[in-house]
Amino acid sequence: MISVLRDFDWRRWRLVLTGGTIIGLILICAIFAPWIAPYSPYDLDVVAMLQSPSGAHLLGTDELGRDLLSRTIHAARISMEVAFIAASVGLIFGTLIGVAAAYFGGLVDMVLMRFMELLFSFPAILLAVVLMASLGTSILNAMIAIGIVFIPGFSRLARAATEVVLREQYVEAARAIGMGHGRIVFVEILPNILAPLLVEAAVAFSYAILLESALSFLGLGAQPPEPSWGNMLNTGRGFMGQAPWLSIVPGAAIFFSVLGFNLIGDGLRDVLDPYMKE
Repeated sequence: MISVLRDFDWRRWRLVLTGGTIIGLILICAIFAPWIAPYSPYDLDVVAMLQSPSGAHLLGTDELGRDLLSRTIHAARISMEVAFIAASVGLIFGTLIGVAAAYFGGLVDMVLMRFMELLFSFPAILLAVVLMASLGTSILNAMIAIGIVFIPGFSRLARAATEVVLREQYVEAARAIGMGHGRIVFVEILPNILAPLLVEAAVAFSYAILLESALSFLGLGAQPPEPSWGNMLNTGRGFMGQAPWLSIVPGAAIFFSVLGFNLIGDGLRDVLDPYMKE
């Protein structure tokens, strides 16, 4: 164990470790929110409305006297849950579609990728809004809508990576010995295209947080009184002159979450890309 730590190149992993530390702290807050938050995110206190940060309320209170720190901590649950589930939906279905298109080629490739290009032609936020308007406003529908938005990007990446792997000799050898399609895909192809997909997934996590916040800001995501960084920003924009902390606090939470996932993505690219290695 000591020798492994001694040989570990911390410099190459510094971005991953930095981003992982930020996301780890946010995940701890999200998981243990009922025990970490000093107050309930729903308790009203008309006497303490729009109080500035103080000893009683470290980040101040909102327009209904609710503790802003408690609401920010509980809102992390929604953002992290949406990010992980939406990115997972895009990763799984996008990878399967991209691998199938590249592996079978021909008509299968043309039909699948033309449909992906159709979805890709819509701006992400517009497509998410249209899907939310069709499915209804709820957190579950937000996860589905954001996950669908991610599918075309993952499918194009998986298709390109699979086409590279299909030219390798070990795939030809697997076909020569009579290995089935399923085994070739899951044993020979998927493990060798995992690196770029992991980098894309890390970026998708950060984008999912931004999309969820945008949908909540527009009133299509989490509904009041459920705390969400997006609807907290929407509320705070009406009090920028009187109580700027209402917008600064959820904005800072979004900033650090996106920063953490982007650092992880950049770090994974540096570590997993063979051309980046010295």
